[in-house]
Amino acid sequence: MSKPRKPKGRPISGWLILDKPVDFGSTEAVSKIKWLYKAQKAGHAGTLDPLASGMLPIALGDATKTVPYVMDGRKIYEFTVSWGEERATDDLEGEVTESSDKRPSEQQIRDILPRYIGTISQVPPQFSAIKISGERAYDLAREGETVEIPSREVDIFRLTLLACPDANSAHFEVECGKGTYVRALARDFGRELGCYGHVSGLRRTFVAPFAEEAMVPLADLVALEAIEDMDERLAALDALLIDTCEALSALPHLVINDDQAHRLKMGNPILVRGRDAPVAESEAYATARGRLIAIGEIGQGEFRPKRVFA
Repeated sequence: MSKPRKPKGRPISGWLILDKPVDFGSTEAVSKIKWLYKAQKAGHAGTLDPLASGMLPIALGDATKTVPYVMDGRKIYEFTVSWGEERATDDLEGEVTESSDKRPSEQQIRDILPRYIGTISQVPPQFSAIKISGERAYDLAREGETVEIPSREVDIFRLTLLACPDANSAHFEVECGKGTYVRALARDFGRELGCYGHVSGLRRTFVAPFAEEAMVPLADLVALEAIEDMDERLAALDALLIDTCEALSALPHLVINDDQAHRLKMGNPILVRGRDAPVAESEAYATARGRLIAIGEIGQGEFRPKRVFA
């Protein structure tokens, strides 16, 4: 019987909050960070298009188990809409499909924004990762197919017109929930204003719970490759990581002792006692000595582990 294959790389765990540059894909960014850190595994929380820049949270090691909690968080984008053209991709990459000489006034733009705040119905772009009959919409679009993508509800918490630098463009900031397509907002703005529009600039500045100040430019990471001593280089990289627990800050938190931590790591429940102990929670996390031990549920006086961390 063959022995289990030992994972390659270091069992490092934590979050790197990358400031992704333009013309650098999210998958490419994850591969680069995994290689820099010599990590066993890596993943990201929320794709950014190559033409977009800004916050790309990258999970290393056991932190990949917390990716869904970041994916569900609020996000903030700054984006520029160029008026006069609608494009196949709803951004600069696509061919022009509609055009107009009409340009909206600043007041006309402001007047439509309230209709895009709250829970709204949005049709994702043709070039999106939405699955249609088992295939990605962008794959079908690249083959020249026009597909019917059903609308879906998304949450827009805040939408602000920041500036109108000239008659041909407008700069916005949006705070939104999971699944919102900024490119679709630009397309819909243009259609409602009767002038057409597409995203010509996009930057993500926030992915809950990580603050903008946590971002690390890719150039700063690449610069550390100049450190010849591998241990020194890895130590400098590790210092930039955020603790895995930070991704769970919206969940109830239990502080437990070593004996309870051992029980959880074996997959067993532990008793939850005390006046301030949660009575029932569908999800919570437990730490011992400041280290993440498990994510689980609380009910009937017990914390039952769902995901256990090394």
